Formats: sequence, structure tokens, C-alpha cells
Amino acid sequence: MRRLFASPGAPLRYGLACVLALATCARADLSGNGNAPNYSAASVVNAATQTPGPLAPNTIATVYGTNLSWDEYAITSGDLNGGSLPQEIRGVNVFVGGLATKLFYVSPTQINFLVPYEFGPGPVKIYVARDGVKGPDVTVQLNESSPGFFEWNGNLAVAEHTDWSVVSPDLPALPGEVIVLYAAGLGHTFPATQSGRIVQQAAQITSLPSLQILLNGNPVPSQNILYAGLAPGFAGLYQINVKLPDSFAPNPIIQIALGSDSSPATVQLPTR
Repeated sequence: MRRLFASPGAPLRYGLACVLALATCARADLSGNGNAPNYSAASVVNAATQTPGPLAPNTIATVYGTNLSWDEYAITSGDLNGGSLPQEIRGVNVFVGGLATKLFYVSPTQINFLVPYEFGPGPVKIYVARDGVKGPDVTVQLNESSPGFFEWNGNLAVAEHTDWSVVSPDLPALPGEVIVLYAAGLGHTFPATQSGRIVQQAAQITSLPSLQILLNGNPVPSQNILYAGLAPGFAGLYQINVKLPDSFAPNPIIQIALGSDSSPATVQLPTR
């Protein structure tokens, strides 16, 4: 399976690598031509939720369009530069706020990139350049956070049991169990990181006091959130370690709430 945003240099758990690859699967059309890259603000989306902006600093994002690249390429360990993701793949760059940002994957119809960590809230201009041929400037709003769970198999949250097996309908999470959820768009952390750098240690989100995990709209007790921050071994990926309540309805809708920002109420957690 293709690794679209996981660290290519880190020892990945096979199951998680597979479902994360599926969560942002490429929709490649290898019939690109010599025209300029073409896309719109509405086609720049959070890679986890697949919804258009607002985005947030350090968010894994996707731009869909045409003529974005000559061919399809996902990064490997050989593409890392000093432990960081590359700024160019096959002659393709994505500029956010005037800065060439870090890339995970390119194809004629899709690019996965990382919104720079160093940015704060406000509008930013984004454009794609392919071999120096520039696409249109589009403006996207950045918020402090743009939370969303990565999904697989339709609308299931990407999550793991503590034995690293994937939470699934065949291996559902249980009441009272500790699980690990994988998300994008949770914003700044302490300690801070650098855009595109493969994370080597835990770093908690600065907005932790306002974080809620909702099951069917009901918040999990705050003391049950054991960690929320960067996922070591990856770039731009967040993990939330949570102890599930002792009682709740099976297969709940699960959401992240951070202040006024919340993830879509469409993602389900397989439980019993």
C-alpha cells in the first residue's frame, strides 16, 4: 500500500500504515498535458475530512485539480532531507502564503501537502507550480484548528487498540478500553515542531484544555483524554489516546471539538 503521509523512514505498524494510506487514497489520472495546473479554493481540502477550508497550521491537506503533475509519485525514505519532507516532487511545488511547503504525494489530479506549522489564523494564498508553470492563486482561511479524524472503509475512524491492531467491525473497541485515534488539524503544540519534520517525541497540543471527544454528542470525561498531540514517527499527524467510558451506545458517531471548531458528525467508531 502507498504511504501518502506517514514517515517513510520510521518503523510503521503494518495495519496502521495500510488504513492511513487508504484514508487518503490517490485518485490519479495519468493523462496530464502541458496546460497550467488548474484547481479552485473549494478543491483544497483537509486530507482527513475531505472537506474544504478552513484549514489550520500543520494540517495535512489535499488539492484536487487537473494538470497538477506529469505523473504520480509518493515519497520514500530517499526523499527525506535532514529528517524533513521534500518541498519539491517531480518538479511540483505548492506555495502557501508565499512559502514552498512540504509534500507527501503528487499526481496529475491530486497533491497531498502540509500547511506550514509556523502560520497563524487568517487568510492565505495557495498555488501550485509545475516545472515553473504557475496555477491560479486561491485564498483559504486558516483557523487555530481544523479537526478531523482520518477515515477508512467508508466512514470509520482510523483507530488502534493498545496491541496496535486496528479498531474495526471485526475487532471493535470495548467500553472502558484505551484506544488511539488518528487525526489531522489539531494545530500548534508544545514543544513546537518544524514544518514537515518527522516527529521524534511526543508534543501535546496547546489547545488541550478546550479539547473534547464526543460520542453521539456526549463528551468523554476530560480525565479520560490521556494524550492529544503529535504522533511520533510521522509528519503532520496527531494522535489522541482516550479511555472510553464504561457505558455508551454501540458504534457511536465520534467527533473532535476544539473551541468553536469541530469535526464532521459523520464518522463512526466500531464498538460493542
